[in-house]
Amino acid sequence: MSGGGSCTGPAPSSSAISSAPVWPAGPPPGIALIGYGEVGQILAADLKAAGVGDVLIWDRLFPISSSAPSRAAESAKARAAASMAEAVTGRTLIISAVTAANCVPAAREAAGAIAPQAIYFDLNSVAPQTKRTAAAAIETGGGRYVEAAVMSPIAPKRIGSPMLIGGPHAAAFEPLARTIGFIGIRVFDQAVGRASAAKMCRSVMIKGLEALFAESLLAARRHGVERTVLESLRDLFPNEDWERIAGYMISRSLQHGRRRAEEMREAAQAVADAGLDPLMSLACAARQEWAASRRPPHTPAALAELLDAVLALSGTEQPETAWNRETA
Repeated sequence: MSGGGSCTGPAPSSSAISSAPVWPAGPPPGIALIGYGEVGQILAADLKAAGVGDVLIWDRLFPISSSAPSRAAESAKARAAASMAEAVTGRTLIISAVTAANCVPAAREAAGAIAPQAIYFDLNSVAPQTKRTAAAAIETGGGRYVEAAVMSPIAPKRIGSPMLIGGPHAAAFEPLARTIGFIGIRVFDQAVGRASAAKMCRSVMIKGLEALFAESLLAARRHGVERTVLESLRDLFPNEDWERIAGYMISRSLQHGRRRAEEMREAAQAVADAGLDPLMSLACAARQEWAASRRPPHTPAALAELLDAVLALSGTEQPETAWNRETA
């Protein structure tokens, strides 16, 4: 993979550092929420709970009535736009929470209808160069771009999750964002890209662990030795519940592997931009993609049953039960 620009390169030249408030004091702004997957649904619910009533949602899958975002929007009685242009027009704040592959296309489409000086808050997990490309599109369209890097799973703290924000408008945006629930944000840098560099390097570790757990324990289960492997991890970190951790990480890959694969290809770009061969990142992307295609219809809670279900979908012969073999 060829490198793009430096991970710490400058923000688009059109972005002078902003110190003025990004929207007037008073009622919460009109918000467009782009992307209605896991993150988008959580943000929509939390904004509503915070008293932000004027939220208009758009997802590129809304035209497909049977799609997961369409069904979720109907169930939540969310205000759904008929197009990106309808969602963005006249909005003071646009929040982008799409998949990694759609980060730049969404920004370019939004830029065609964005209101002058509107804030475009980009939460997508992508490489620094990808964020800079999205920023250039928004700034050219007259909006103000703020990047965000979500530094934890979104579910536990939801809209209050820890986030690094960056770009020339980040400092002005921070206190106002807190008023609508983004209490975990922290200004990281005035340049677009550095917050995302931190996120991508973290993803190499976290998503890499998910892939490692899947590959290690599926192979161990096939050989009938997963119990021994887990016990050996307790020797390394005795206070951890490795069976619970493994089950959680593997289930996340099965549920979100396709999205994670996109993110890891972006992480590979960030690694390449740092002058390193992204060997682990690309391998992780392949394993995450593999996991997404082998998600059982019902995810078993027990680790052994989960591993067996994935192995069955992989066309792999069922293993001898390790618990019996190792205690015989």
